[in-house]
Amino acid sequence: MKQEIHYCTASDGVRLAYSIVGAGTPIVRTPHWFAHLEHDLTSSAMRHMLLTLIKKHSLLRFDPRGIGLSQRDITELSFDRWVSDLETVIDDAGLDKVILFGLSQGASQAITYAHRHPGRVSHLIIVGGYARGVLHRDNLEEQRESLALSRALVRGGWGSSEESYRQFFTSQFIPDGTPEQHHSLNEMARVAATPEMAEKYLTETADINVTDLLPKVKTPTLILHGRGDRRVPFCLGQEIAANIPGAKFVPLETNNHVLMADEPATRTMFDSIADFLGEKRFRGPLPGAATISQRLEQRAKAIEQNWVIKILIILAAIAGLVIAIIQVWKLLNGD
Repeated sequence: MKQEIHYCTASDGVRLAYSIVGAGTPIVRTPHWFAHLEHDLTSSAMRHMLLTLIKKHSLLRFDPRGIGLSQRDITELSFDRWVSDLETVIDDAGLDKVILFGLSQGASQAITYAHRHPGRVSHLIIVGGYARGVLHRDNLEEQRESLALSRALVRGGWGSSEESYRQFFTSQFIPDGTPEQHHSLNEMARVAATPEMAEKYLTETADINVTDLLPKVKTPTLILHGRGDRRVPFCLGQEIAANIPGAKFVPLETNNHVLMADEPATRTMFDSIADFLGEKRFRGPLPGAATISQRLEQRAKAIEQNWVIKILIILAAIAGLVIAIIQVWKLLNGD
């Protein structure tokens, strides 16, 4: 997948990088802090979602201020700035009406934009989103301690070659991901932001609260959320759906915050999106998913590995039994 990087300037002079790939009705993916316009295209954890979205649409993505290919040396970081940057990028791209796709942190920006510009948003899609950051949720003291731990991990080694610091976050984003997918997301986190910027994002996202806007959103809305989401609790997706008038809610059978290509929940998500937009569902494997032959090969390897382990266990048991018999023989014969 090839893309052209475009740049525009926010109202305070910050340079923002964005790209548009694909063709068709435009979808705008609101940004989040695990982002990098170039790394997205090769990431085994993110690429499949982009490939599927551009099958029927043009997709606009942009790196938020301080992240990825956008300007890194910034002085102001706030929720209002994020929404303003979203407005700037959509205007610069010349898009009159869009479908907004808000993933995780991007959900609150999408909700705010849809409220401010109802005539420019045809559909609002939210995946794994929340309207309240951790400092506006229950068990506040526990949330503060968790935030302090996250910030300490970021300061301690976010930018280092040691992945364990970033693995703390990756294990929440894709607990059921493969080692390759974990490594890919760990690497994206490293190249996306400096430790200082990652900590600033953690602090700012913790204080998000757009719950008062939810009843005011008039755009047709679809909310999808994993039942076992380890990063953003399921109840926060339900909260958005319960408060946006007429919103449709689809639970996803997954523990992942970011869905992987081969899990059934990904098919459910894209089928639900197609139905919501009045489009035909995808037939055959989704882009980025393993082919039948690849799945059979993976299954064969798993079975082979499983049998090797079983054989080793059996051999170990036989060896133990032989040793025990020899010891008993020695005792009986007075050796």
